[in-house]
Amino acid sequence: MEANAIQLIHGEGGKHTQELIRDVFYKNLNNDILLENDDSALINLPSEKIAFTTDSFVVNPIFFRGGDIGKLAVSGTINDLIACGAEPLYLSSAFIIEEGFNKEDLIKIVDSMRKTCSVAKVSVVTGDTKVVPRGKGDKIFINTTGIGILDDYAPKDIVHGDKIIITGTVGEHGTAIAVDRYNLNVIGDIKSDCQPLNHILKCLKNYYTHIKFMRDPTRGGVGEVLNEISQKSGLGIHLFEKDIPIRKEVEAINSMLGINPLYLACEGRMIIVVDEEASLDLLEDLRDKCNCQPSIIGEFTGKNSFVYIENYFGGQRVLGELDGQILPRIC
Repeated sequence: MEANAIQLIHGEGGKHTQELIRDVFYKNLNNDILLENDDSALINLPSEKIAFTTDSFVVNPIFFRGGDIGKLAVSGTINDLIACGAEPLYLSSAFIIEEGFNKEDLIKIVDSMRKTCSVAKVSVVTGDTKVVPRGKGDKIFINTTGIGILDDYAPKDIVHGDKIIITGTVGEHGTAIAVDRYNLNVIGDIKSDCQPLNHILKCLKNYYTHIKFMRDPTRGGVGEVLNEISQKSGLGIHLFEKDIPIRKEVEAINSMLGINPLYLACEGRMIIVVDEEASLDLLEDLRDKCNCQPSIIGEFTGKNSFVYIENYFGGQRVLGELDGQILPRIC
């Protein structure tokens, strides 16, 4: 066994476990609550109403262009809170590590989590580490749970004419994973959009009375999320192909792979349903004040509960629910 490899004894709860926690997790995720080392984190919340979410991350490869499993775990949980109109405050993080995993890679992952937490102004305040025998896991899995305080926001009934905004380009996380997983020799600046979206909160808060629904389009991508919203609202969705922001490199790679990028995960984007009255103002604020490249990609229409795209020539096609597996282990 290599000296710098994670061993089963690191998960036994004794001296070696404490050394791993101290040298890797406490060193990188250092904050007063975490360092109390209690069985539970004792926290003060400035609100009686909170948002509470959890997610597990099994992405392959664990290091990819634009991010890694640590950045993804923090960003994904933060973005789930923001989609509910909550300001993220605290995270927990649990690691399942395969015996033999390189300790230096673990340090890189935890340091990436630290940097992402710093950007998002959140803290990992409690956690857990388990080690499984070689061959019984796949390098490393991470679970993160998040708590945020709710602002004055609640989902509202969607009506005919409401607009759909996406806060940036589509399909980049899934494409980056595919390129790295399959070692594709491609030209172009392909990287994941993985990032925490706390920076858009200052814009969203000004429009909570106008925003009807928010969702980050992770597994299943934009296509699956829009189908879910259509079914939930009982309304159809009319998308305009010319307005859907997909970079040419992303489109070309997915065309080669036979994948529709509208079904690929985005890990740093938000779909926002907003009333027509406020849609252009929100679009402008996201662009000018929140460093986004947002687009209005469609609108809600008659009571037919399906999603269709109008192309450049006026032709229309249905964008159905995702049926089958496109790219597993994407987040």
